[in-house]
Amino acid sequence: MSKVKPAPLAPDTVIGGYKIVRKVAAGGFGVVYLALDTEGLQVAIKEYLPASLATREPGELTPRVQPEKLSLYRLGLKSFFEEGRSLAQISHPSVVSVLNFFRENETVYMVMNYLEGASLQDFIITAKDLKNQKVFRESTILSLFDEILRGLRIVHQHKMLHLDIKPANIFVTDDNRSVLIDFGAAREVLSKEGNFIRPMYTPGFAAPEMYRRDTPMGPWTDIYAIGACIYSCMQGYPPNEAPQRKEKDRFATALSRLRGIYSDNLIEVVEWCMALDPLARPQSVFALQKEINREGERRYTKLTMGEKVRMQFDSMLTDSKKSVRGAADAGGKKK
Repeated sequence: MSKVKPAPLAPDTVIGGYKIVRKVAAGGFGVVYLALDTEGLQVAIKEYLPASLATREPGELTPRVQPEKLSLYRLGLKSFFEEGRSLAQISHPSVVSVLNFFRENETVYMVMNYLEGASLQDFIITAKDLKNQKVFRESTILSLFDEILRGLRIVHQHKMLHLDIKPANIFVTDDNRSVLIDFGAAREVLSKEGNFIRPMYTPGFAAPEMYRRDTPMGPWTDIYAIGACIYSCMQGYPPNEAPQRKEKDRFATALSRLRGIYSDNLIEVVEWCMALDPLARPQSVFALQKEINREGERRYTKLTMGEKVRMQFDSMLTDSKKSVRGAADAGGKKK
């Protein structure tokens, strides 16, 4: 039986002078609300509320924490507060703006700009459903990630890492800005094994070093995730997760199927970003930007007719397998 998630704050609850309108999202470490400030302007408020450490009944304000989990809860609370303080120092249109952060009800709240639009993940799903040869045009991919890399470079200059970059955490606003959101994985969390602190990770987008205790993380770790996001924009789905790639790496084969559809330049950039060896990747966002923005003609591999037919067959086979898997899943749910 799964543990009951802590209840979110009720609509019309007032915290720190902000009035809760409704819950927008919830994850393992917090809840995000739409709220109104004292002038009636919309803001997003993220509440530290780790489901594995705290409970809360409907109508209550203060989380309940078991005594044996209190030290872990406070460690996360401190990290969450420090994350808010660090993000508040960053002012860039491609990084979510932290307007305020405060302690109340024995937890911490982070107040951010409320963004209207949709995540890159939503756009990928919609584009993939259209079944075009290209999920996104190359010019669209380059424009979008040019903005994201500008923001990420500022984050790294402030000695921070995001550590959970994925299409769901890249938000495309209604006024066509690309914004990095949800730095939740940037705070330290306790792994299930002993007292070892390590960030959360998302399979497919997490670099190999995020699965290990003995490998340092740095800008190159976020750069791996950027490569995985670009790959998702090209293929319509994420790459295999790092442990699978270490056992049998089919990544180069998957990329080769994109030749002739996307430029060799872009394919080589993705391959560089997603090298399994951290030292073989760009070591800074600046190095990656320099390569992406390098002037010169875009090179395309010319495919033979046989190669084009084979690629089309592979694509149809992949879609067919996904349809069979989806039907099997649906059948299983009906039982």
